[in-house]
Amino acid sequence: MAESCFLSSSLKPRLSFRGNDQWISCFPPNARACNLRILSNSRASITAPYTPDPKPIGIPRQWYNLIADLPVQPPPPLHPKTFEPIKPEDLSPLFPDELIKQEATTERFIDIPEEVIDVYRLWRPTPLIRAKRLEKLLDTPARIYYKYEGGSPAGSHKPNTAVPQVWYNAQQGVKNVVTETGAGQWGSSLAFASSLFGLNCEVWQVRASYDQKPYRKLMMQTWGAKVHPSPSTVTEYGRKILERYPSSPGSLGIAISEAVEVAAMNADTKYCLGSVLNHVLLHQTIIGEECIKQMEAIGETPDVIIGCTGGGSNFGGLAFPFIREKLDGKINPIIRAVEPAACPSLTKGVYAYDYGDTAGMTPLMKMHTLGHDFIPDPIHAGGLRYHGMAPLISHVYELGFMEAISIAQTECFEGAIQFARSEGLIPAPEPTHAIAATIREARRCREMGEAKVILMAMCGHGHFDLPAYDKYLKGDLVDLSFADERIKESLANIPQL
Repeated sequence: MAESCFLSSSLKPRLSFRGNDQWISCFPPNARACNLRILSNSRASITAPYTPDPKPIGIPRQWYNLIADLPVQPPPPLHPKTFEPIKPEDLSPLFPDELIKQEATTERFIDIPEEVIDVYRLWRPTPLIRAKRLEKLLDTPARIYYKYEGGSPAGSHKPNTAVPQVWYNAQQGVKNVVTETGAGQWGSSLAFASSLFGLNCEVWQVRASYDQKPYRKLMMQTWGAKVHPSPSTVTEYGRKILERYPSSPGSLGIAISEAVEVAAMNADTKYCLGSVLNHVLLHQTIIGEECIKQMEAIGETPDVIIGCTGGGSNFGGLAFPFIREKLDGKINPIIRAVEPAACPSLTKGVYAYDYGDTAGMTPLMKMHTLGHDFIPDPIHAGGLRYHGMAPLISHVYELGFMEAISIAQTECFEGAIQFARSEGLIPAPEPTHAIAATIREARRCREMGEAKVILMAMCGHGHFDLPAYDKYLKGDLVDLSFADERIKESLANIPQL
């Protein structure tokens, strides 16, 4: 049975279970709770107040910057033409001043603007949920928890950074923002945030996902965004790709190139990125900061922390605050990234300077990469189809503070079905990778008789991904792979520095 630990600072219902009875408690901070007992025969009765749960957890007031605590600083990004360390003014055509500062800051904590917190209150704090039914299904002694980010307006963790990015742009007087999106979760989030602060939003969605997930496009359009399939005929680079590959499924690297091209050519337009960059991962640490307090409140310490990785924002958001605690010697969890077997940048890529986009317009970043012109197969986890890994995650991986594995999509969807039929939530294809890895770990605990605490990042729901489930349930979903020669060809084109 799923057991939720919302621990919110505002008045919220609390559902718990005692035997066959359900209990809902609602209480403000520092107040005693009145409890509504829902009997198994559906009759309700009120019982006397009892001592409430531990003090509710509020929304964190600061983002955490892991760079401040690392024993070795990450390599700097380089200018794409001079190959010299990039200067703040080099980034000003793309980003507002405050985000440029956050990208390079070594401060340990950054205050969250009150206007951003006010929007966060629409869905934060997000619940930490114990997956008791999944534990029972797997017959494991492990205790499985997942931090669920699917309750945001866009249905994923992406608004955690979309809201501050748009707010900082609005504060600088920017009128238009442009971006790329894979599965559509990031594009939806930026469209949502733009609608709140009055900015125009234009999105290039990877062609494979544009076709697979039409309702994500409609979601973006509902919030006022203009959406193009990528590669598109709107940009010079998109037209070049289509001339060469008319049926190109697109990639995040291509979509980034198109959005960056438009931002660089228009003074009233800035570019927003949904993953990879330091300031994006900084904003996402609100996930881990909340989760640490929630786990402390229930007296649990994770032994294993698992999250999916594409660009790395959800994984870093959960893991980075726990890495801080690990570096401080307070805890010692295994921290495991899980990537798609069809796009395995950490497990099969090289650690080298490479472009963040396919056209080579972005700064060069030291990261695990498959090569900037690597086009992943059109797996259903569109948000993970990126040729590189966030430089900061790549650096942490190189320092040995985390590990990585890759899993093929059929095993992921098998795990997703088990999760949905036990926990009730239908996950997006991206976190199914974390679910599959969690199931592996839970089964290992059963075999070894170990009662480990497993913490999993559950970054979003799959309500717009049901065609992928339909394909799996019909037996039509296949594992997509590639010859090693494809990676070798792509890696041969990265800059030799």
